Amino acid sequence: MTTIVDVADYILNKYGTMTTMKLQKLTFYAQAQALAVTGHPLFEEDFEAWKGGPVSRALYAKHRGMFLIHPGELTGTSPQPVAKREEAIIGSACDSLSALTGNQLSRRTHSEKPWQEARGDALPNAASSEVISKESMRRFYADNPIV
Repeated sequence: MTTIVDVADYILNKYGTMTTMKLQKLTFYAQAQALAVTGHPLFEEDFEAWKGGPVSRALYAKHRGMFLIHPGELTGTSPQPVAKREEAIIGSACDSLSALTGNQLSRRTHSEKPWQEARGDALPNAASSEVISKESMRRFYADNPIV
């Protein structure tokens, strides 16, 4: 199965250098699009409801300490190509969202139910490692298309 690193590598190669915050949010929205459209995830890795928005620990481990990330810079990885069908799903979510900044994408996730539900009663600046459920993402984005 495709991994989050495979998807992140594809996004970096297609859309170019970006902040790690933006990369995290674009991979989140690619996953959300797959769940909404097909009912199945692009990858198994989860996102947590961090104060800055959804973050995958698996992806974070590959770019920790970086602010900007360039194509080919995901550390310690050998990404595999994504399938054509997956490219179409990623593109349908990211083609328009890639024009937004990481901060704009973060604010957007904060206004959406999957992140809010996972955060629960956590204070705005409180740390959280609560998982954003794939089912919550599927339900919300099926009813509220990403683009």
